[in-house]
Amino acid sequence: MDSTAPASDGIEGVRLNDSPGWHYLLHEFEALYRHGSAGGSKAIRSHRRKVRETLSSVVDGNPLVHPRPPETKPVTAHLHRAFDLGARTPMFGLSRALERISPLLTWEYGYAKVPPHLARKYAYCEVLGPRGPVVTERITLGFVLFAPRTTYPQHSHHDIEESYISIAGAWSENQLAVYAPGSLILNRPGEEHRITTGDDDPCLLAYAWVGPTDRLTDPGMKFSKARKRAEQGI
Repeated sequence: MDSTAPASDGIEGVRLNDSPGWHYLLHEFEALYRHGSAGGSKAIRSHRRKVRETLSSVVDGNPLVHPRPPETKPVTAHLHRAFDLGARTPMFGLSRALERISPLLTWEYGYAKVPPHLARKYAYCEVLGPRGPVVTERITLGFVLFAPRTTYPQHSHHDIEESYISIAGAWSENQLAVYAPGSLILNRPGEEHRITTGDDDPCLLAYAWVGPTDRLTDPGMKFSKARKRAEQGI
């Protein structure tokens, strides 16, 4: 169990065992990384194991829950449609658990500067990590929501191993394939990637970050430079 946690108001928060909504959501997250296929990939198998073992350890430690002020973004107008889609897929358990606590979610951008067109088409919410609401410094879990016809610019994560699992909607990474609900994509530290979404429906992805505590606390999210993207032809 983590010994430190944000304490902006000086009052210890409740524990996870007293917060059924968050507890059930993390249970669904753990099941997702436990029972999904690695597709024969040793790297994905190792990542799945790291996520589920770390998450199980955090949950067993009954961490603090520090509710953050709920916040929406323009893209969250598509959230209920994403939940409708998620209810029709094998991801319905996680989709439903997220829907139950959706009024409590804090949607944000994570970048100091967000292009105006992207500000209406993208946002993410952290559910477990250094900033809470379920507090740990060992792993970060959350969700990212994209509107239809969105291009999420080229970027990478220094020292962070990242996976996305599709909950609802179709999407592509680096324009190499189309991923349906249940698909897992692994991005190793420093790997450049760009996301595009389909024409008709929003896309909801679960994500997991594994990395050093200082990097999870301050990931330093930045889009790649335009020149670099042009040199890569993407």
